[in-house]
Amino acid sequence: MRSLHPPLRRARSHYSRGIALLEALIATTILAIGLLGAIGMQARAYSALSDASMRAEATIASEKLLAQMTIDQSNLASYAYAGSGTANARLTGWISETRAAIPAASIKVVVAPVAGTSRSQVDIAIGWQRKQGSIRNVHAVTSYIANSR
Repeated sequence: MRSLHPPLRRARSHYSRGIALLEALIATTILAIGLLGAIGMQARAYSALSDASMRAEATIASEKLLAQMTIDQSNLASYAYAGSGTANARLTGWISETRAAIPAASIKVVVAPVAGTSRSQVDIAIGWQRKQGSIRNVHAVTSYIANSR
């Protein structure tokens, strides 16, 4: 017996010829968008890692200076540095070492006695800029050194 609707079968196969190609194009587009997202995430992770590395270097440099200042308490006021000009001989080595670890670092050290106590407040600010045009990062450390007089 003959089927009553053979033209419908032919019509379906005629309209579905490009479906596989269309599905492949859609899948490729979705894959490309996913890969672009992964590349963007990788770039952000690299940027965050670079900033974290500089922050760690600034922390290490601050801790080194604070240790040096704690040992040399009789000359505590001579460690002050406004960030420009020539530094005191006690700071020259530390500043060179810090700028070697953090390229183009801006450094400021403030030493102030705390009124009514035998302590001094030390504020160390180390700044850097990861790349041209980006915001400047500043790592600030405040510590109190008790005078042993």
